[in-house]
Amino acid sequence: MTKKQSALEIIERLRNEYPDAGCTLDYDQAWKLLVSVRLAAQCTDARVNIIVEKLFTKYPAVQSLAGAEVKDIEEIVRPCGLGASKARDISACMKMLRDEYHSQVPDDFDELMKLPGVGRKSANLIMGDVYGKPAIVTDTHCIRLTNRMGLVDGIKEPKKVEMALWKIIPPEEGSDFCHRLVIHGREICTARTKPYCDRCCLADVCKKNI
Repeated sequence: MTKKQSALEIIERLRNEYPDAGCTLDYDQAWKLLVSVRLAAQCTDARVNIIVEKLFTKYPAVQSLAGAEVKDIEEIVRPCGLGASKARDISACMKMLRDEYHSQVPDDFDELMKLPGVGRKSANLIMGDVYGKPAIVTDTHCIRLTNRMGLVDGIKEPKKVEMALWKIIPPEEGSDFCHRLVIHGREICTARTKPYCDRCCLADVCKKNI
């Protein structure tokens, strides 16, 4: 079975296993997802969802958050870790959205990458979840699981994993596939314990490179 054939089989099985998989960050506007995904670095999505409630209540629009003092943002987001750098990035990003993009989050990958604190992972998340465009989000779960499954061969660098997956994952499947990998990685193909291969829907097709 080729990597592309394996990918299609894995996509189908994960779709059946996790039909309702989606982004676990709560948001109702694109700019809020930008903020949340920056806060999610080295922090759980569950904690981020709690912290941003206070942040978005105090600053309910791009303009108000752009006008906030960095120290005031930091005071709220500190429980997410790396509060100083995250607050600086969020402030700079919101200012750029306000001043250069009419307070709208761009729907172009290269434009997203120009925003402070936005890397390929964040840009892909916005492209896939907000705008429904082809996207592959190479977070830690994606990197770990695709290596274990044999879809990529010992590649750890996020961009290189992304490029390898673009060759075998149908563009329209990328975003949902990555969301399903997150759930599967948390519940079955875990990082900090031995994977639960006996309960895995992929047991007979996985390369098990553990």
